[in-house]
Amino acid sequence: MAERVYLAIDLGASGGRHVAGSFDGSRLQLNEIHRFDNGPVYVSGHMYWDVLGLWQQIQSGLRAAGARYGGQLKSLGVDTWGVDFGLLGRGDELLGNPYNYRDRRTVGMMDKAFQTVPREEIFAETGLQFMELNSLFQLVAMRVGNSPLLEMADSLLFMPDLFHWMLTGTKGNEFTISSTSQCYNPATRGWAVSMLKRLGIPGGLFGTVLLPGSRLGPLRKQVAAEAGVEHVEVVLPGTHDTASAVMAVPTASLPSQKPDWCYISSGTWSLVGAEVPQPIINDRCRELNFTNEGGVGGTIRLLKNVCGLWLVQECRRIWKQQGTEHTWDELTRLSAEAEPLRSFIFPDDASFTAPPNMPDAIRAFCQRTGQPVPESKGAVIRCVLESLAMRYRQVIGNVEELTESRIETVHVVGGGTQNRQLCQMAADACGRRVVAGPIEATAIGNVMMQAVAAGDVKDILQARDVIRRSFDVVEYAPQNADRWNEACARYAKVS
Repeated sequence: MAERVYLAIDLGASGGRHVAGSFDGSRLQLNEIHRFDNGPVYVSGHMYWDVLGLWQQIQSGLRAAGARYGGQLKSLGVDTWGVDFGLLGRGDELLGNPYNYRDRRTVGMMDKAFQTVPREEIFAETGLQFMELNSLFQLVAMRVGNSPLLEMADSLLFMPDLFHWMLTGTKGNEFTISSTSQCYNPATRGWAVSMLKRLGIPGGLFGTVLLPGSRLGPLRKQVAAEAGVEHVEVVLPGTHDTASAVMAVPTASLPSQKPDWCYISSGTWSLVGAEVPQPIINDRCRELNFTNEGGVGGTIRLLKNVCGLWLVQECRRIWKQQGTEHTWDELTRLSAEAEPLRSFIFPDDASFTAPPNMPDAIRAFCQRTGQPVPESKGAVIRCVLESLAMRYRQVIGNVEELTESRIETVHVVGGGTQNRQLCQMAADACGRRVVAGPIEATAIGNVMMQAVAAGDVKDILQARDVIRRSFDVVEYAPQNADRWNEACARYAKVS
């Protein structure tokens, strides 16, 4: 076949990029076309997204892709972070800037919601882990605050839906991003309308749920003309970035209710879970605060959010503020020189949510829990990495409990695969084979879903076969099992 080019527009909370995937029928090659910064905008005590600035960057990247690939460019799709949304009013007027999920207006809104609909009932309806940043509690905050925007709104579009509407004029709510909202029922595959009504949220805001691979149609004429492209179709990937990342897991196994592999989408956050065909919604799942989010191919991502390499990023940022900028390689070397398995933190402890000084917060936690305090920078980093590995072990054990299965292989995808030290620690702590790669999992999953929709790849299983052929992976075997098993008992006391 002639080489086809698919464009992934991958938006994260700190930056975005346009990545072109060139596919020759056998192998995939990635090329980054455009990169830009993203972040919250503070106005009058609230945090927003600069949606029009992001739209300008999307158009700039599209022009760059058109100039480079011309008629080879077949389709494009957008993926973003979850939960945030924009509102359209009468005549499809955009009502204000979307709020940032870290905005403080949602503080206390879970308890407000539980006064009307008990926690157990919300979980039974949605199967989603409870976090104040979820779309549901953002909407509750708007209702409690008598937001005029909520009264004027006719449509709710999650962030990738919003950009897809800007590109095509077609409105809809894609499956994987909708499932992050806590407004969607993954068992009935529809909106939790009765629950929303009890909470005073208009169910009519939500639109038709569209599956990954759906074709939205061509670009708006004006968008295509300004970008200098013709005959480019917009196709839905798994628009939640983690859904696209899991699409890129290079496994040959079909989804199973008793899986033998799990994934860690590793970066600022670590998303740890399994791909299953049906949601698991029961009391134990609620107690463990696991989530059932939509995946590609109509699957469910049974997972848990775990704090990830943000802990290391924050330490590095603080040390830079104090006058010393360390490379990632330097931090790895310092960590390797520190004494192993000496102290642990619980990565998801509230004290690590947004401390003014992360290294001090880590040391304070160790002191508070009666452990040796990591004084050197290497000891701090080693404490973080070993604690993350132990947390992975704990969560993977929960996955096995919920699925009544035995996980044999842990697939690590995303930027965290570049931290070889953490990957080896994960293998050691979990006592399982770790397969790390690909690094650019989200962009790869986005691109390959477009290839499936085009018919250039038969299905998701064949897409994963292409990924295995196209990108290198690194395997890690567990080592020092006795030492890690002994240390696990000490970690359990602080987790």
